[in-house]
Amino acid sequence: MRLNVKNRERLHNRNIDITTYAYDIDAIALEGRLIDDRTNASYTMFGEPRPPGTVHDMIVRMIVRLPKMVIEDLEVEMVAVPNTDCPAALMSLMPLKGERIAAGFTTKVQRMVGGAQGCAHLVSLCRAMASAAIQGAYSFASRQPPSLGHYSDRSFKAIIDTCHIWRSDGPLVARLKKMLAADDRPKQ
Repeated sequence: MRLNVKNRERLHNRNIDITTYAYDIDAIALEGRLIDDRTNASYTMFGEPRPPGTVHDMIVRMIVRLPKMVIEDLEVEMVAVPNTDCPAALMSLMPLKGERIAAGFTTKVQRMVGGAQGCAHLVSLCRAMASAAIQGAYSFASRQPPSLGHYSDRSFKAIIDTCHIWRSDGPLVARLKKMLAADDRPKQ
């Protein structure tokens, strides 16, 4: 590989870890954590020395109500931040309460809580948590064998063109369409 980085000086490491939990009969809870570590001594934009170590350690917890994927509640914790003013953004994600995680959500997050009104690191974490919430909701629902009646036509259609394997002209979508065509339940 041309882009071998094994023998390069390591400067920065970002870890995002997101875990989904069953919360109650129709909700999941997510806990996301973003940690930025600088691996060597550096300087702030003002020329002040900064030792190596954790620069950001932030946690977002949210309850997502199923099946509509609505953020019912959320909280933010800042374990480590680089500036004393950072905690002023602790409540910046609160406008997302009541919002639905669906197509366009990450754009909505940026518009509603990004930029000067929020924290770029919390926005990054929240955006990553959206796709994790979709996976977590599927894990929650798939603990039992599926039944067509459990899913709406809209939820099946929502996965089409989300990635290569779910492309509209691919074999999985053809199989899905065949299954839906054979379904005799009332259309939603």
